[in-house]
Amino acid sequence: MAAEEKQDDVIEMARMEMEEALAAFRHELNRVRTGRASTALLEGLHVNYYGARTPLRQLAGLAAPEPRLLVVTPYDKGALHEIEKAIQTSDLGLTPINDGKLIRVPIPELTEQRRKELVRHVHKTAEEFRVSVRNHRRDANDKLKKMHKDKKLDDDTLRAAEAKVQQHTTEHIEKIDKVLAAKEAEIMEV
Repeated sequence: MAAEEKQDDVIEMARMEMEEALAAFRHELNRVRTGRASTALLEGLHVNYYGARTPLRQLAGLAAPEPRLLVVTPYDKGALHEIEKAIQTSDLGLTPINDGKLIRVPIPELTEQRRKELVRHVHKTAEEFRVSVRNHRRDANDKLKKMHKDKKLDDDTLRAAEAKVQQHTTEHIEKIDKVLAAKEAEIMEV
């Protein structure tokens, strides 16, 4: 019975790790610009604040009052210039407008070429997360095979457990593909 619980623990752990990979993939896609303003675009940004790399979220309030505009309101007006510099030097391709009190970040219309580049980028990201899910499958199968080798699982139980792990893998890769398709449609929408 103890081996049974251990095998179920391995399968459940693999499923949870695959869920985490899916959630991380969704979070990563939120940072991809689609032509609409989203505060998620700036969330990963770090600002050089008095010599320390500080997350922008800790230094300023972020808002998207219009579909094509982000507004960054710093808690400390002294950080205004550094926040503006961090946005300009990021790879987001955005041009901030500093009015002395807050920073407006207009979101430009995406060109067809830029849309295609973004689609390629999200496909590459999706493949990285598919590989992550497959790695979790491999790790779980390795643990199960070790349990089999240590005589904690018989042949039939091993095959059934590996089939469950494969089922979770297939489900999560399909979910990644669905999220990818939705994001691709969002990017290509004019």
